[in-house]
Amino acid sequence: MEAEQGRVTCASWIRRPENAHLVAMGRSKRRHDDDHPSSLQIFSFDPLTTSLSSSPSATHVFEEEEGDPVNLAVHPSGDDIVCSTASGGCKLIELYGREANLKLLAKDLLPLQGVGPQKCLAFSVDGSRFATGGVDGHLRIFEWPSMRIILDEPKAHKSFQDMDFSLDSEFLASTSTDGSARIWNTNDGVPLTSLTRNSDEKIELCRFSKDGTKPFLFCTIQKGNKALTAVWDMSTWKKIGHKRLLRKPASIMSVSLDGKYLALGSKDGDVCVVEVKKMEVCHWSKRLHLGSSIESLEFCPSERVVVTTSTEWGALVTKLNVPADWKAGTGQSGLDGSRFLSKLIHCGRGLFGEENTNFRKVVQAAREGLKILISVIYLVLLGLFLASAIAFYIFFQNSDSFWKLPIARDQTAQPKIKAILGDPQSEDKWGAFGPLDM
Repeated sequence: MEAEQGRVTCASWIRRPENAHLVAMGRSKRRHDDDHPSSLQIFSFDPLTTSLSSSPSATHVFEEEEGDPVNLAVHPSGDDIVCSTASGGCKLIELYGREANLKLLAKDLLPLQGVGPQKCLAFSVDGSRFATGGVDGHLRIFEWPSMRIILDEPKAHKSFQDMDFSLDSEFLASTSTDGSARIWNTNDGVPLTSLTRNSDEKIELCRFSKDGTKPFLFCTIQKGNKALTAVWDMSTWKKIGHKRLLRKPASIMSVSLDGKYLALGSKDGDVCVVEVKKMEVCHWSKRLHLGSSIESLEFCPSERVVVTTSTEWGALVTKLNVPADWKAGTGQSGLDGSRFLSKLIHCGRGLFGEENTNFRKVVQAAREGLKILISVIYLVLLGLFLASAIAFYIFFQNSDSFWKLPIARDQTAQPKIKAILGDPQSEDKWGAFGPLDM
Protein backbone atom coordinates (compact mmCIF):
# COMPACT_ATOMS: atom_id res chain seq x y z
CA MET A 1 0.00 0.00 0.00
CA GLU A 2 1.35 3.38 -1.00
CA ALA A 3 0.05 6.87 -0.40
CA GLU A 4 0.29 9.66 -2.93
CA GLN A 5 0.17 12.88 -0.90
CA GLY A 6 -1.72 15.82 -2.28
CA ARG A 7 -5.19 17.00 -3.13
CA VAL A 8 -6.38 14.00 -5.13
CA THR A 9 -9.93 14.35 -6.44
CA CYS A 10 -10.42 11.09 -8.39
CA ALA A 11 -8.63 8.01 -9.68
CA SER A 12 -9.28 5.04 -11.95
CA TRP A 13 -7.44 2.03 -13.38
CA ILE A 14 -6.32 1.97 -17.01
CA ARG A 15 -6.26 -1.49 -18.57
CA ARG A 16 -3.10 -2.25 -20.51
CA PRO A 17 -1.71 -5.29 -22.38
CA GLU A 18 0.24 -7.93 -20.42
CA ASN A 19 -1.40 -6.66 -17.19
CA ALA A 20 0.91 -3.62 -17.17
CA HIS A 21 -1.95 -1.53 -15.80
CA LEU A 22 -1.82 2.16 -15.03
CA VAL A 23 -3.70 4.49 -12.71
CA ALA A 24 -5.16 7.82 -13.84
CA MET A 25 -5.31 10.38 -11.05
CA GLY A 26 -6.91 13.81 -10.98
CA ARG A 27 -5.30 16.51 -8.81
CA SER A 28 -6.70 19.90 -7.90
CA LYS A 29 -4.98 23.15 -7.15
CA ARG A 30 -5.03 23.63 -3.36
CA ARG A 31 -4.87 27.42 -3.29
CA HIS A 32 -5.01 30.19 -5.82
CA ASP A 33 -1.34 30.94 -5.22
CA ASP A 34 -0.31 27.28 -5.38
CA ASP A 35 2.56 26.59 -7.77
CA HIS A 36 1.12 23.16 -8.63
CA PRO A 37 -1.70 23.55 -11.18
CA SER A 38 -4.69 21.23 -11.62
CA SER A 39 -3.68 18.16 -13.57
CA LEU A 40 -4.36 14.61 -14.68
CA GLN A 41 -1.44 12.28 -13.96
CA ILE A 42 -0.72 8.73 -15.10
CA PHE A 43 1.11 6.38 -12.72
CA SER A 44 2.45 2.88 -13.37
CA PHE A 45 1.54 0.02 -11.03
CA ASP A 46 3.90 -2.64 -9.67
CA PRO A 47 1.94 -5.80 -8.69
CA LEU A 48 4.96 -7.29 -6.88
CA THR A 49 5.13 -4.47 -4.36
CA THR A 50 1.45 -3.42 -4.69
CA SER A 51 2.49 0.19 -5.20
CA LEU A 52 2.33 3.05 -7.65
CA SER A 53 5.35 4.69 -9.19
CA SER A 54 6.85 7.56 -7.20
CA SER A 55 6.48 9.96 -10.12
CA PRO A 56 3.92 10.14 -12.95
CA SER A 57 4.68 8.65 -16.36
CA ALA A 58 2.65 11.39 -18.07
CA THR A 59 0.85 14.57 -17.02
CA HIS A 60 -1.78 16.81 -18.54
CA VAL A 61 -2.11 20.29 -17.01
CA PHE A 62 -5.55 21.91 -17.10
CA GLU A 63 -5.95 25.54 -18.01
CA GLU A 64 -6.80 27.79 -15.09
CA GLU A 65 -10.22 28.63 -16.52
CA GLU A 66 -11.06 24.91 -16.81
CA GLY A 67 -10.85 24.44 -13.04
CA ASP A 68 -10.05 21.32 -11.05
CA PRO A 69 -10.79 17.78 -12.26
CA VAL A 70 -13.91 16.47 -10.51
CA ASN A 71 -14.51 13.02 -11.92
CA LEU A 72 -13.14 10.74 -14.62
CA ALA A 73 -14.05 7.64 -16.62
CA VAL A 74 -11.66 5.39 -18.57
CA HIS A 75 -12.71 3.59 -21.76
CA PRO A 76 -12.39 -0.23 -21.54
CA SER A 77 -9.71 -0.13 -24.23
CA GLY A 78 -7.56 2.03 -21.96
CA ASP A 79 -6.96 4.64 -24.66
CA ASP A 80 -9.54 7.32 -23.83
CA ILE A 81 -10.10 9.18 -20.56
CA VAL A 82 -13.00 11.58 -20.08
CA CYS A 83 -12.56 14.04 -17.23
CA SER A 84 -15.19 16.46 -15.93
CA THR A 85 -13.95 19.76 -14.53
CA ALA A 86 -15.21 22.26 -11.99
CA SER A 87 -15.91 24.78 -14.74
CA GLY A 88 -18.72 22.57 -16.02
CA GLY A 89 -17.19 20.96 -19.10
CA CYS A 90 -15.71 17.60 -20.04
CA LYS A 91 -12.30 16.98 -21.56
CA LEU A 92 -11.28 13.99 -23.68
CA ILE A 93 -7.70 12.92 -22.99
CA GLU A 94 -6.22 10.32 -25.30
CA LEU A 95 -3.42 8.08 -24.06
CA TYR A 96 -0.93 6.71 -26.54
CA GLY A 97 2.62 5.46 -26.69
CA ARG A 98 4.34 2.72 -24.75
CA GLU A 99 4.84 2.58 -21.01
CA ALA A 100 8.33 4.04 -21.27
CA ASN A 101 7.11 6.96 -23.38
CA LEU A 102 3.46 7.69 -22.60
CA LYS A 103 1.85 10.81 -24.02
CA LEU A 104 -1.48 12.54 -23.41
CA LEU A 105 -3.44 14.48 -26.02
CA ALA A 106 -6.35 16.62 -24.75
CA LYS A 107 -9.40 17.43 -26.87
CA ASP A 108 -12.69 19.21 -26.20
CA LEU A 109 -15.89 17.18 -26.23
CA LEU A 110 -18.12 19.69 -28.00
CA PRO A 111 -21.49 18.17 -26.91
CA LEU A 112 -20.32 18.46 -23.28
CA GLN A 113 -18.99 22.00 -23.23
CA GLY A 114 -20.63 24.33 -20.74
CA VAL A 115 -23.12 21.71 -19.55
CA GLY A 116 -22.41 22.32 -15.87
CA PRO A 117 -20.70 20.09 -13.26
CA GLN A 118 -21.09 16.38 -13.96
CA LYS A 119 -21.41 14.15 -10.89
CA CYS A 120 -21.31 10.83 -12.80
CA LEU A 121 -19.38 9.62 -15.84
CA ALA A 122 -19.53 6.04 -17.14
CA PHE A 123 -18.55 3.96 -20.17
CA SER A 124 -20.51 0.85 -21.01
CA VAL A 125 -18.74 -2.50 -20.56
CA ASP A 126 -18.34 -2.99 -24.32
CA GLY A 127 -17.18 0.62 -24.77
CA SER A 128 -19.92 1.50 -27.28
CA ARG A 129 -21.77 3.98 -25.04
CA PHE A 130 -20.91 6.85 -22.73
CA ALA A 131 -23.21 8.45 -20.15
CA THR A 132 -23.06 11.55 -17.98
CA GLY A 133 -25.22 12.55 -15.02
CA GLY A 134 -25.19 16.16 -13.94
CA VAL A 135 -25.54 17.86 -10.60
CA ASP A 136 -28.60 19.48 -12.19
CA GLY A 137 -30.20 16.04 -12.80
CA HIS A 138 -29.56 16.07 -16.57
CA LEU A 139 -28.87 12.62 -18.13
CA ARG A 140 -27.07 12.24 -21.44
CA ILE A 141 -26.29 8.94 -23.20
CA PHE A 142 -24.06 8.96 -26.29
CA GLU A 143 -22.75 6.46 -28.79
CA TRP A 144 -18.97 6.21 -28.55
CA PRO A 145 -16.87 7.50 -30.20
CA SER A 146 -19.27 9.20 -32.63
CA MET A 147 -21.00 11.09 -29.74
CA ARG A 148 -24.37 10.60 -31.42
CA ILE A 149 -27.03 11.41 -28.82
CA ILE A 150 -29.13 8.42 -27.71
CA LEU A 151 -30.83 10.20 -24.81
CA ASP A 152 -30.94 13.81 -23.63
CA GLU A 153 -33.17 14.01 -20.56
CA PRO A 154 -32.93 17.27 -18.58
CA LYS A 155 -35.20 16.06 -15.77
CA ALA A 156 -33.96 12.52 -15.19
CA HIS A 157 -33.34 13.23 -11.48
CA LYS A 158 -33.32 16.03 -8.98
CA SER A 159 -29.54 15.65 -8.82
CA PHE A 160 -27.40 12.65 -9.77
CA GLN A 161 -25.89 10.43 -7.09
CA ASP A 162 -24.58 7.37 -8.98
CA MET A 163 -24.90 5.38 -12.22
CA ASP A 164 -23.75 2.10 -13.77
CA PHE A 165 -24.09 0.12 -17.02
CA SER A 166 -25.16 -3.54 -17.05
CA LEU A 167 -22.78 -6.26 -18.24
CA ASP A 168 -24.47 -6.48 -21.65
CA SER A 169 -24.53 -2.65 -21.90
CA GLU A 170 -28.30 -2.75 -22.48
CA PHE A 171 -29.34 -1.08 -19.23
CA LEU A 172 -28.26 1.94 -17.24
CA ALA A 173 -29.14 2.30 -13.57
CA SER A 174 -29.11 5.78 -12.01
CA THR A 175 -29.78 7.10 -8.51
CA SER A 176 -30.71 10.54 -7.22
CA THR A 177 -29.89 12.55 -4.12
CA ASP A 178 -33.59 12.39 -3.21
CA GLY A 179 -33.36 8.59 -2.80
CA SER A 180 -35.01 7.48 -6.04
CA ALA A 181 -33.54 5.12 -8.66
CA ARG A 182 -34.40 4.58 -12.33
CA ILE A 183 -33.57 2.03 -15.03
CA TRP A 184 -32.98 3.10 -18.64
CA ASN A 185 -32.75 1.19 -21.91
CA THR A 186 -29.54 2.38 -23.55
CA ASN A 187 -30.48 1.17 -27.04
CA ASP A 188 -33.20 3.77 -27.52
CA GLY A 189 -32.95 5.85 -24.33
CA VAL A 190 -36.37 4.82 -23.04
CA PRO A 191 -36.93 4.85 -19.25
CA LEU A 192 -37.98 1.32 -18.22
CA THR A 193 -38.93 1.56 -14.57
CA SER A 194 -38.24 3.09 -11.19
CA LEU A 195 -37.08 0.86 -8.36
CA THR A 196 -39.66 0.49 -5.61
CA ARG A 197 -38.77 1.60 -2.09
CA ASN A 198 -40.47 2.36 1.20
CA SER A 199 -41.13 5.95 2.25
CA ASP A 200 -38.35 5.78 4.86
CA GLU A 201 -35.75 4.36 2.42
CA LYS A 202 -33.23 6.20 0.24
CA ILE A 203 -31.48 4.33 -2.58
CA GLU A 204 -28.00 5.82 -2.90
CA LEU A 205 -25.45 3.74 -4.85
CA CYS A 206 -25.89 1.17 -7.63
CA ARG A 207 -23.78 -1.48 -9.37
CA PHE A 208 -24.74 -4.32 -11.72
CA SER A 209 -23.42 -7.85 -11.22
CA LYS A 210 -20.54 -8.67 -13.55
CA ASP A 211 -20.02 -12.46 -13.40
CA GLY A 212 -22.30 -13.19 -16.37
CA THR A 213 -24.48 -15.71 -14.50
CA LYS A 214 -26.38 -13.69 -11.90
CA PRO A 215 -28.37 -10.82 -13.50
CA PHE A 216 -28.67 -8.69 -10.37
CA LEU A 217 -28.47 -5.04 -9.45
CA PHE A 218 -26.84 -4.14 -6.12
CA CYS A 219 -27.90 -0.93 -4.38
CA THR A 220 -27.08 0.63 -1.05
CA ILE A 221 -30.09 1.79 0.97
CA GLN A 222 -30.17 4.14 3.91
CA LYS A 223 -33.16 3.32 6.11
CA GLY A 224 -33.08 5.63 9.09
CA ASN A 225 -29.87 4.80 10.93
CA LYS A 226 -29.49 1.46 9.15
CA ALA A 227 -27.22 1.07 6.12
CA LEU A 228 -28.28 -1.87 3.93
CA THR A 229 -27.11 -3.48 0.70
CA ALA A 230 -30.08 -4.70 -1.33
CA VAL A 231 -30.35 -6.88 -4.45
CA TRP A 232 -32.82 -6.48 -7.33
CA ASP A 233 -33.63 -9.18 -9.90
CA MET A 234 -33.06 -7.75 -13.38
CA SER A 235 -35.73 -9.97 -14.96
CA THR A 236 -38.51 -8.39 -12.87
CA TRP A 237 -36.78 -5.35 -11.32
CA LYS A 238 -38.09 -6.45 -7.93
CA LYS A 239 -36.07 -6.47 -4.73
CA ILE A 240 -35.24 -10.01 -3.62
CA GLY A 241 -33.42 -9.30 -0.37
CA HIS A 242 -31.04 -7.13 1.61
CA LYS A 243 -28.20 -7.49 4.11
CA ARG A 244 -26.21 -5.31 6.51
CA LEU A 245 -22.62 -5.46 5.27
CA LEU A 246 -20.75 -2.19 5.80
CA ARG A 247 -23.05 -1.27 8.74
CA LYS A 248 -22.48 2.44 8.13
CA PRO A 249 -23.34 4.92 5.36
CA ALA A 250 -21.48 4.16 2.12
CA SER A 251 -19.97 6.81 -0.11
CA ILE A 252 -18.84 4.58 -3.00
CA MET A 253 -19.40 1.05 -4.36
CA SER A 254 -17.54 -1.08 -6.89
CA VAL A 255 -17.69 -4.59 -8.43
CA SER A 256 -14.63 -6.52 -9.63
CA LEU A 257 -14.39 -7.22 -13.36
CA ASP A 258 -14.85 -10.96 -12.85
CA GLY A 259 -17.90 -10.30 -10.68
CA LYS A 260 -16.71 -12.26 -7.65
CA TYR A 261 -16.36 -9.34 -5.24
CA LEU A 262 -18.29 -6.24 -4.25
CA ALA A 263 -16.55 -3.41 -2.39
CA LEU A 264 -18.06 -0.66 -0.26
CA GLY A 265 -16.31 2.48 0.97
CA SER A 266 -17.65 4.42 3.94
CA LYS A 267 -17.95 8.14 4.64
CA ASP A 268 -15.40 7.86 7.48
CA GLY A 269 -12.67 5.95 5.62
CA ASP A 270 -13.45 2.22 5.99
CA VAL A 271 -13.55 -0.33 3.15
CA CYS A 272 -15.20 -3.75 3.20
CA VAL A 273 -15.05 -6.34 0.42
CA VAL A 274 -17.90 -8.84 0.01
CA GLU A 275 -17.83 -12.24 -1.69
CA VAL A 276 -20.84 -12.05 -3.99
CA LYS A 277 -21.53 -15.80 -4.01
CA LYS A 278 -22.11 -15.85 -0.25
CA MET A 279 -22.88 -12.17 0.28
CA GLU A 280 -20.50 -12.19 3.25
CA VAL A 281 -17.69 -9.78 4.13
CA CYS A 282 -14.31 -11.37 3.37
CA HIS A 283 -12.00 -8.37 3.83
CA TRP A 284 -11.97 -5.28 6.07
CA SER A 285 -9.72 -2.25 5.86
CA LYS A 286 -10.61 -0.25 8.95
CA ARG A 287 -9.68 3.44 9.04
CA LEU A 288 -8.00 3.17 5.65
CA HIS A 289 -8.73 6.86 5.05
CA LEU A 290 -9.14 7.84 8.68
CA GLY A 291 -12.00 10.28 9.15
CA SER A 292 -12.29 11.10 5.45
CA SER A 293 -14.97 10.05 2.99
CA ILE A 294 -13.76 7.68 0.29
CA GLU A 295 -14.36 9.36 -3.07
CA SER A 296 -12.98 6.72 -5.47
CA LEU A 297 -12.92 2.92 -5.15
CA GLU A 298 -12.07 0.58 -7.99
CA PHE A 299 -10.76 -2.96 -8.41
CA CYS A 300 -7.57 -3.63 -10.36
CA PRO A 301 -8.39 -5.31 -13.71
CA SER A 302 -6.28 -8.41 -13.00
CA GLU A 303 -5.17 -8.39 -9.34
CA ARG A 304 -6.97 -8.61 -6.01
CA VAL A 305 -6.10 -4.98 -5.38
CA VAL A 306 -8.17 -1.80 -5.04
CA VAL A 307 -7.30 1.85 -5.49
CA THR A 308 -9.06 4.35 -3.21
CA THR A 309 -8.91 8.13 -2.87
CA SER A 310 -9.94 10.78 -0.38
CA THR A 311 -9.27 14.50 -0.21
CA GLU A 312 -7.38 14.10 3.08
CA TRP A 313 -5.18 11.07 2.39
CA GLY A 314 -4.77 11.12 -1.39
CA ALA A 315 -4.61 7.80 -3.26
CA LEU A 316 -3.98 4.42 -1.63
CA VAL A 317 -3.42 1.06 -3.28
CA THR A 318 -4.47 -1.86 -1.06
CA LYS A 319 -3.95 -5.60 -1.51
CA LEU A 320 -7.00 -7.60 -0.46
CA ASN A 321 -6.91 -10.61 1.86
CA VAL A 322 -8.92 -12.78 -0.51
CA PRO A 323 -8.01 -15.72 -2.79
CA ALA A 324 -5.86 -14.63 -5.72
CA ASP A 325 -7.63 -16.80 -8.30
CA TRP A 326 -8.94 -14.85 -11.24
CA LYS A 327 -11.90 -15.86 -13.37
CA ALA A 328 -11.67 -15.19 -17.09
CA GLY A 329 -14.67 -12.92 -17.28
CA THR A 330 -15.38 -9.56 -18.83
CA GLY A 331 -12.22 -8.69 -20.70
CA GLN A 332 -9.83 -11.04 -18.87
CA SER A 333 -9.72 -14.01 -21.23
CA GLY A 334 -7.17 -14.81 -23.90
CA LEU A 335 -9.59 -13.42 -26.48
CA ASP A 336 -9.58 -9.99 -24.83
CA GLY A 337 -10.73 -7.58 -27.50
CA SER A 338 -9.67 -4.46 -25.60
CA ARG A 339 -6.10 -5.61 -25.09
CA PHE A 340 -5.75 -6.94 -28.63
CA LEU A 341 -7.14 -3.76 -30.11
CA SER A 342 -4.96 -1.65 -27.85
CA LYS A 343 -1.89 -2.94 -29.68
CA LEU A 344 -3.51 -2.24 -33.05
CA ILE A 345 -4.45 1.26 -31.94
CA HIS A 346 -0.91 2.09 -30.85
CA CYS A 347 0.40 0.87 -34.22
CA GLY A 348 -2.34 2.74 -36.08
CA ARG A 349 -1.64 6.01 -34.30
CA GLY A 350 1.96 5.76 -35.34
CA LEU A 351 0.99 5.11 -38.97
CA PHE A 352 -1.95 7.47 -39.45
CA GLY A 353 -1.28 10.18 -36.88
CA GLU A 354 -3.41 11.40 -34.03
CA GLU A 355 -5.40 13.93 -36.04
CA ASN A 356 -6.56 11.56 -38.82
CA THR A 357 -10.36 11.91 -38.82
CA ASN A 358 -10.92 8.37 -40.13
CA PHE A 359 -8.76 6.71 -37.51
CA ARG A 360 -11.44 6.37 -34.84
CA LYS A 361 -13.95 5.02 -37.37
CA VAL A 362 -11.44 2.33 -38.33
CA VAL A 363 -10.87 1.46 -34.66
CA GLN A 364 -14.61 1.20 -33.97
CA ALA A 365 -15.09 -1.02 -37.04
CA ALA A 366 -12.21 -3.21 -35.87
CA ARG A 367 -13.84 -3.60 -32.45
CA GLU A 368 -17.12 -4.68 -34.01
CA GLY A 369 -15.31 -7.05 -36.34
CA LEU A 370 -13.43 -8.63 -33.46
CA LYS A 371 -16.69 -9.25 -31.59
CA ILE A 372 -18.08 -11.05 -34.64
CA LEU A 373 -14.85 -13.08 -35.01
CA ILE A 374 -15.00 -14.19 -31.38
CA SER A 375 -18.64 -15.24 -31.82
CA VAL A 376 -17.73 -17.29 -34.91
CA ILE A 377 -14.91 -19.01 -33.03
CA TYR A 378 -17.25 -19.97 -30.21
CA LEU A 379 -19.79 -21.33 -32.74
CA VAL A 380 -17.08 -23.43 -34.41
CA LEU A 381 -16.00 -24.84 -31.04
CA LEU A 382 -19.62 -25.64 -30.21
CA GLY A 383 -20.02 -27.40 -33.57
CA LEU A 384 -16.92 -29.51 -32.94
CA PHE A 385 -18.23 -30.47 -29.52
CA LEU A 386 -21.61 -31.56 -30.93
CA ALA A 387 -19.91 -33.53 -33.71
CA SER A 388 -17.77 -35.32 -31.13
CA ALA A 389 -20.84 -36.14 -29.05
CA ILE A 390 -22.64 -37.60 -32.09
CA ALA A 391 -19.58 -39.66 -33.08
CA PHE A 392 -19.28 -41.02 -29.53
CA TYR A 393 -22.98 -41.96 -29.50
CA ILE A 394 -22.63 -43.87 -32.80
CA PHE A 395 -19.54 -45.64 -31.48
CA PHE A 396 -21.36 -46.49 -28.23
CA GLN A 397 -24.35 -48.02 -30.06
CA ASN A 398 -22.19 -50.22 -32.28
CA SER A 399 -19.46 -51.13 -29.83
CA ASP A 400 -18.82 -54.58 -28.33
CA SER A 401 -16.17 -53.24 -26.02
CA PHE A 402 -16.17 -52.34 -22.35
CA TRP A 403 -18.59 -49.43 -22.93
CA LYS A 404 -21.47 -51.73 -24.09
CA LEU A 405 -21.21 -55.45 -23.43
CA PRO A 406 -23.52 -57.54 -25.67
CA ILE A 407 -25.98 -60.01 -24.14
CA ALA A 408 -25.23 -63.65 -24.98
CA ARG A 409 -27.94 -65.73 -26.68
CA ASP A 410 -28.37 -67.94 -23.62
CA GLN A 411 -28.14 -65.01 -21.23
CA THR A 412 -31.21 -63.67 -19.49
CA ALA A 413 -32.34 -60.17 -20.25
CA GLN A 414 -30.82 -57.26 -18.36
CA PRO A 415 -32.50 -56.72 -14.98
CA LYS A 416 -35.07 -53.98 -14.75
CA ILE A 417 -34.26 -50.99 -12.61
CA LYS A 418 -36.94 -51.90 -10.04
CA ALA A 419 -35.27 -55.27 -9.52
CA ILE A 420 -32.16 -53.42 -8.30
CA LEU A 421 -33.86 -50.74 -6.27
CA GLY A 422 -36.50 -53.09 -4.91
CA ASP A 423 -40.27 -53.24 -5.17
CA PRO A 424 -41.67 -49.77 -4.45
CA GLN A 425 -44.65 -51.43 -2.73
CA SER A 426 -42.48 -53.37 -0.25
CA GLU A 427 -41.76 -52.24 3.31
CA ASP A 428 -38.10 -51.58 2.44
CA LYS A 429 -38.54 -48.34 0.47
CA TRP A 430 -34.91 -48.17 -0.67
CA GLY A 431 -34.34 -51.82 -1.73
CA ALA A 432 -31.40 -54.06 -0.86
CA PHE A 433 -28.70 -51.33 -1.20
CA GLY A 434 -30.17 -48.70 1.15
CA PRO A 435 -30.87 -45.06 0.22
CA LEU A 436 -29.27 -43.88 -2.99
CA ASP A 437 -27.89 -40.38 -3.30
CA MET A 438 -29.27 -39.35 -6.66
